[in-house]
Amino acid sequence: MKGQVKIPTDTIKRLFRYYRALLESRETKVVSSEELAKLTGSSAAQIRKDLTYFGEFGTPGKGYNVEELGHQIKGILGIDREWTVALVGIGNLGRALVPYQGLKSEGFRITHLFDSDPKKIGMACAGLKINDINDIKLVLHNTGTKIAILTVPSDPAQQVTNILIDAGIQAILNFAPSRISVPPEIRVLNIDITNELARLSYYITKNINSLAEETTEQDQGTSGGDYY
Repeated sequence: MKGQVKIPTDTIKRLFRYYRALLESRETKVVSSEELAKLTGSSAAQIRKDLTYFGEFGTPGKGYNVEELGHQIKGILGIDREWTVALVGIGNLGRALVPYQGLKSEGFRITHLFDSDPKKIGMACAGLKINDINDIKLVLHNTGTKIAILTVPSDPAQQVTNILIDAGIQAILNFAPSRISVPPEIRVLNIDITNELARLSYYITKNINSLAEETTEQDQGTSGGDYY
């Protein structure tokens, strides 16, 4: 990676899309930025700009070697290795994530489960023991686990976050319906499913209202009479 250039967050998001597109292009040895653009929804210029943050890739006029660029992006994203992941909160969402094969296929292996419900502690989920949430530091000690997924309710989210950080966690995928405060060196990605659904409902509602407005305008334009 070049010097200390600050990489835009959106660039990191797009890199994984490029990687997925390259996987779809495995039967092809070389792919152009224009072809990648069609597969990812980005522009060819944006793809070239994003990649220049990390070095020189491809051959002008020819394109990118699919296998080589895929390998390079995996290294940049750190998914060329296996990451162990702790998951806290074994409710419906947590239980769904534990056996999810999509995580395993990209090198993220959930290895430790935690919950505060006495009825769940000691039980198994997808073959993994559910540990007491208060034992996070003890269980994760010397495991090298740096990533955690948080699927707890809003109220205990901050307290659990503090325990995770104290246990050596450096990055958190937060599904809790509240923002959590962390030191600058800790990375957090907030996934608010309800918020995303609200955005979708907004667009649907907007389209319905737009269609209604268009219909009314068209009806009024074809007749000079009153409407009752």
